[in-house]
Amino acid sequence: MRERDYQIPTPVQARVLEAADADLMVSSQTGSGKTVAFGLVIAKILLGESTKIAHGDKPRALVVAPTRELAAQVQRELGWLFAPTGARIGAFTGGTDLRGDARALRRGVEVAVGTPGRLVDLIQRKTLDLSGIQVVVLDEADEMLDLGFREALETVLEAVPAERRTLLFSATLPPPIRALAKKFQRDAIAIDPRAGAPATAHEDIRHVAYLCADGERLAAMVNILRLADDERAIIFCRTRDNVAELHGALTARGFKAAAISGDREQAERTRALEALRQRRVRVLVATNVAARGLDLPDVGLVLHADLPENAESLTHRSGRTGRAGQKGVNAFIVDRGSRRRAERLFRDAHLKLGWTTPPDAAAVAAHDRAQLQAEVTEALAGPVAIESTTMAEELIANHDAIAAVAVLLERALKDRPAGETLTPVEVRDMEPTKRAPSSGDMVLFQVNLGAKDKAEPNWILPLVCKRGGVTRRDVGAIRVARDHTLFEISSKVAREFGANAAEADPRAPNVRIGPAEGGLPARSFDAPAGRPQQRRDGGRPAPRA
Repeated sequence: MRERDYQIPTPVQARVLEAADADLMVSSQTGSGKTVAFGLVIAKILLGESTKIAHGDKPRALVVAPTRELAAQVQRELGWLFAPTGARIGAFTGGTDLRGDARALRRGVEVAVGTPGRLVDLIQRKTLDLSGIQVVVLDEADEMLDLGFREALETVLEAVPAERRTLLFSATLPPPIRALAKKFQRDAIAIDPRAGAPATAHEDIRHVAYLCADGERLAAMVNILRLADDERAIIFCRTRDNVAELHGALTARGFKAAAISGDREQAERTRALEALRQRRVRVLVATNVAARGLDLPDVGLVLHADLPENAESLTHRSGRTGRAGQKGVNAFIVDRGSRRRAERLFRDAHLKLGWTTPPDAAAVAAHDRAQLQAEVTEALAGPVAIESTTMAEELIANHDAIAAVAVLLERALKDRPAGETLTPVEVRDMEPTKRAPSSGDMVLFQVNLGAKDKAEPNWILPLVCKRGGVTRRDVGAIRVARDHTLFEISSKVAREFGANAAEADPRAPNVRIGPAEGGLPARSFDAPAGRPQQRRDGGRPAPRA
């Protein structure tokens, strides 16, 4: 433990070690030291009074993790923790050869670490025998449920002996997690090291909100990265297609970047993470697969190219920086059309942020000049090669000294990519949106697409959600008329929706969304002649008499 600088246990480690020999339900954020915490519990169960673990033909401990990367990280952490005991630890995850898993299990492992899908596959093939399990750990249980692994988890837990200890670790404890604990744990002790502590933001993370013009998030991102110098950064995107597109754009601009997403091969994902750890790349572009559980030290900057889905996702993403006492920056890049949605997200996450503009090309140029001057000053403090000194003397003898230095500096600056040009934006508070006519607790809006444009509710709905920064739960009835479509928005989000939707989308400048004209409620509009009304659920009500 001392070689890893573990002198004082973290709060979660202390609470877990102090707990009785019972099932535990632990609320623990990523980066809190929980892997070592449950590793010590496993060691206590498997070792007893001995210093060496007896080898057998069946696993005695099982750790279930949501992703391949987290499973591999748990295997590494437990590997060094258990090294003096001789324990054999195997990782079993998707994306690897099943024959390799079978060989590892035949050789024998004391601790099995795996993802739910692969564990179920091995159980059904009768390759993995869990009858000897004494302790089960569910790591990041809430994410496993979010990813749809509930059925797989139940299959795994039903395959282990009833007489066992079950340790459940989860960043949050929503009702589905508590239901899972109630079904598969016995009188579990709840542990929350944060209970009773004041709710404060992470003191080692500085949060920044950048507002840019629509369509200029990439340019803003490039300038922010340029000013971050050699700081390692993770950029989060919403989809794997966004990851691939952004990764290509950054590498084309000279950034050393890697990318990971759920569709990539495991070997490729592992290489990308190792490249960032070893500083062979300085930027990792990722989906939320990199938001939880991974140990990526010294990440100084987290950038949200796409806004997180919710406050919980925001917390996990931002937790990739400011780790182990290091300082970090968590930056949001938001275009004007997404400003209202971002502000709601900040409120949900209890972040009080003021808006600022991203650095422009002039700021990048000034930064480069200052950095080059500092580099030259630092170099002058050390020895200079004789050949360089001789060349300098010859230049000064034949040319003006200031002009010669200026030419060399100009050439050095040309080697650094120029900053991107940005459209100036104002960051003052937005004007409140004029309220549209209301139908009960819904507010009526319209979009200038109708039956003549082949509009249908099933594609109008995602258009409305994306433009207005709302979810499908906020959208009520959708009525398609000949030259426009009327739709209802929940009054709770109508003001923000109106402000977001009023911003023109450069990808579809002809599509206009605004308050409905005339003030008639949506249900009073008739469908155009010869075309029945359509609901967004696809049903067709009977024609009017």
